Amino acid sequence: MTNSPATEQTKLPRVLRLLAVIERAGNALPHPFWLFWLLSLLLGVISAVLAGFGVSVISPSNGKTVTVRNLFSGDGLAMALSTMVENFAKFPPMATIVVVIMGVAVAERSGFLGTLMKVGVSRVPASWVVFAVAFAGTVAHVASAAAYIILVPLGGLAFRAVGKSPILGIVVAYTAIASGYDASPVPTPNDAIFAGITTAAARLISPEITVSPLSNWFFNIASSLLLALVITLVTKLVLNKRTDLDPDPDADLTDIGDLVVAQRERLALRLSLATLVLSLGVLTALTLPSWSPLRGKGGSIIDSPLLDGIAAVVALLFGVVGIVYGVTAGTIRKAGDVPKLMVEGLKQMAPVLVLFFAIAQFLAYFEWTKLGDVLAVNAAEVFRNSGLPIPVIFLLVLVLLTLVNVMVTSGSAMWSIAAPVLVPMLMLVHISPETTQALFRIADSGSTAITPMSPYFIMALGFMQRYRKNAGIGTLASYTLPLAVAMTLSWTLLFLTWWGLGIPWGPGAPSR
Repeated sequence: MTNSPATEQTKLPRVLRLLAVIERAGNALPHPFWLFWLLSLLLGVISAVLAGFGVSVISPSNGKTVTVRNLFSGDGLAMALSTMVENFAKFPPMATIVVVIMGVAVAERSGFLGTLMKVGVSRVPASWVVFAVAFAGTVAHVASAAAYIILVPLGGLAFRAVGKSPILGIVVAYTAIASGYDASPVPTPNDAIFAGITTAAARLISPEITVSPLSNWFFNIASSLLLALVITLVTKLVLNKRTDLDPDPDADLTDIGDLVVAQRERLALRLSLATLVLSLGVLTALTLPSWSPLRGKGGSIIDSPLLDGIAAVVALLFGVVGIVYGVTAGTIRKAGDVPKLMVEGLKQMAPVLVLFFAIAQFLAYFEWTKLGDVLAVNAAEVFRNSGLPIPVIFLLVLVLLTLVNVMVTSGSAMWSIAAPVLVPMLMLVHISPETTQALFRIADSGSTAITPMSPYFIMALGFMQRYRKNAGIGTLASYTLPLAVAMTLSWTLLFLTWWGLGIPWGPGAPSR
């Protein structure tokens, strides 16, 4: 006898109860914008108490005594008021993310990224469709939030086109994006955001340090391939055996779209990809000579203008490719269309920029109070005295961040809270900022596919309900849970192996 969807859901009562608790608790949290102002208020209270007791530590960077400063003092209030604009303007990810988004917006809004995803998931054999959709999910992160909107319904269409369950296609696409969000083999806006926040945190210990947007690139490439493989195996060995994969007999599929790519779009895609290859070839040729102005002192590539300006390089590549595609496909008809596409992309980023204003103030207050120094030094001392192996410390940090991610699904928000403590703390036990950032990527991604606190969870559920009207939060979670758990465990093992072998995380970013 075939189990109904309702019967299938009752097999995971504990999971459903946990999801209900998570949803209620998460809904009680304020908007991240207000959350950071509340954290600033809490920071002021804590700093006032600790300053009253004269709490201090010896700075490991210069050997001087660092004493907690009261944010609510006259000096603190004067600092908060006088530096508000400067804090926002100099917030490390600010300029970088704006530049990257302008380039990516041209590629996305011209139709290049959407067509690339369509072709990518529609031209593979049926036996490879799971891996193709899963890997496309990791590549799609370059489009930021648009990845969900573009690829999740395409996943259902791709599976349906080869005779597989479209419900499963939606689950694979959504989970690949959500639980592998920080594993893109292509540099993304998130890389710029994380690098900026990590840099600000690391400078609490080492004022001259700079973390590049490519600092985890090698690890990201390997992670994307691993996660796509894990999704493929779990889908074939576990999810394919479910008995509730068929869509409703009366499901209306007329408004879901198709995978058809017009001839003009195909031509535009070929020309834009050829332009990308040519551009990369020119860039490589300009960089090869040891005297190249794109190299640094002594012919260095690691410490060079090329890597220092990698955000601009990425933006230019996406912009050029998007323009070639748009002109050929007819989505860009005149020069004035290009800045309009950039504006549309920046409009999409407006909520993030507003959040950055609150985050920038919180981080500036945190640094001024010296509370981060005190927490980092004391926490590092606890870890040193505990005798815990470094891998165990990694796992403890990973579990903590994963639990927080269930509630705070914004990666930039969570990293802004955690980085000022974790990065300096682990630097004091000789763990590089790039290593801590790589660890954070796993926590920021793994539990995202199962938490109803993510707005994209609800969006994916909406796509699923087009095929099965009575699907609910528990339905989607019961599909994504095996994938998310397997992805997190395998990604953690890759991280520990990578660190253990001392493989660089990215250009100029050693792991040991």
